[in-house]
Amino acid sequence: MSEFHVYDTTLRDGAQQEGLSLTVQDKLAIARHLDDLGVSYIEGGWPGAIPKDTEFFRRAAEELGLRHAVLAAFGSTRRAGVAAADDQQVRALVDSGAPVVTLVAKSDVRHVLKALRTTPEENLDMIRDTVAHLRAEGRRVFLDAEHFFDGYRHDPDYAVEVVRTAAEAGAEIVALCDTNGGMLPPQIADVVAVVRDRSSAALGIHCHNDTGCAVANSLAAVDAGAMHVQGTLNGYGERTGNANLITLVANLELKLGRTVLTGGKLTDATRIAHAVSEITNVPPYSRQPYVGASAFAHKAGLHASAIRVDPDLYQHTDPMTVGNDMRMLVSDMAGRASVELKGRELGLDLAGDKAALTRITERVKELEATGYTFEAADASFELLVREEVDGARPSYFTVESWRVITESNPVQPGGALSEATVKLLTSQARQVATGEGNGPVNALDHALRLALLPVYPELERFTLVDYKVRILDASQGTDAVTRVLIETADAETTWQTVGVGANIVEASWQALCDGLVYGLFREGVPTR
Repeated sequence: MSEFHVYDTTLRDGAQQEGLSLTVQDKLAIARHLDDLGVSYIEGGWPGAIPKDTEFFRRAAEELGLRHAVLAAFGSTRRAGVAAADDQQVRALVDSGAPVVTLVAKSDVRHVLKALRTTPEENLDMIRDTVAHLRAEGRRVFLDAEHFFDGYRHDPDYAVEVVRTAAEAGAEIVALCDTNGGMLPPQIADVVAVVRDRSSAALGIHCHNDTGCAVANSLAAVDAGAMHVQGTLNGYGERTGNANLITLVANLELKLGRTVLTGGKLTDATRIAHAVSEITNVPPYSRQPYVGASAFAHKAGLHASAIRVDPDLYQHTDPMTVGNDMRMLVSDMAGRASVELKGRELGLDLAGDKAALTRITERVKELEATGYTFEAADASFELLVREEVDGARPSYFTVESWRVITESNPVQPGGALSEATVKLLTSQARQVATGEGNGPVNALDHALRLALLPVYPELERFTLVDYKVRILDASQGTDAVTRVLIETADAETTWQTVGVGANIVEASWQALCDGLVYGLFREGVPTR
């Protein structure tokens, strides 16, 4: 391989982060964002070993439609003493349909002896046979040399022999892995340079962040000759995480002058980083380089006067290069540029109407200051924009009132039942409906649909596919402000809406209503 490659492993390695659990729908959504960013490869998971990942690859073949990235399946070399063609896990990698397979192999002889409980020679045979078999099956093969740097320090000849074996068997890339994350940049650079000289392999780098040096270590490897870098969005990963892919890519493109994204846009980095934070339900890190809310934030005073003259005096790069915005710490991070960019993404040209753009920007700032976020709620954002541009948001009903009652029956196990009543005004009549559910939000959803279905039968095609809750001020306990994100789908696509309220039910009601209104608007249903 002669071209530089960016390889994302958020969906597999990043998903190992404590407290992070991705559904198949989450993984598909994140993969689309990664494709928008322009990474070369997306590692989707471990088919055959994890049922959810097997399902992901099945659905990805039908639903994903990647424009820039190539999908890769992750798995291990064959078991000791079993032919690669007879190994069920290897077969699952082929059956995944992924054009690229990334194999993990032991490169530390101590792991071979103690973890695999086999001989160093058999480990090399496992690598050789599995790579050759997958190549014969028409798959491109990359290899992750696990624990490479620790293994190299213990037995450099064997670690290098693993690299040689993989390359000679047909692996296009051999990624050297700092699996324990204990290396420092000079150590990484020295080892990569030696391995490059002692083998013909095209080298990659995979770093964990246990010393806080994952990005620096990756850059050191690139400087020493690595032409394939791995990382995760927002630095997700086990323990202290992996190399933050966005920081890594931004440094490569903006500081080192390399073009590393395939047809993507670094200017979408901030939007994508925050959208994925909402999908994972992991709060964005405000001090994350380049895309954090504080990355280009300045306090009033000495900085303010200088920034009025020339913003570059106090910024290492133009924040717009990564889709972020400079702030003077007077509001949340939404700026006119980011609002315009997001509107453009939704097919709405706001640049031609500066007055509307200003109104939208100010309103977004006000709403975000109270807890709203539109990074992962494009449908709510579009409704807001329509309201400002057209003078009113699309309207299909007026809420007269709603209420929810939850009754617990100690005699009947699991007997807590919620009942919701909604009263709405539509263009046809006043609609009153009562729905039951296994919780207040479920009951509200049922009641809302019962009331509207006679008027809008299109709602039959809408399903609620995801629901996320975030407590915005945990110090307030049960009195904290709550944000709810709801994902709704029809047969063609999904859309996200947001609600914020003093309690989970109020926030959920807002997001539910927005979800149905946007769906009807998208279907072209005439408004009232």
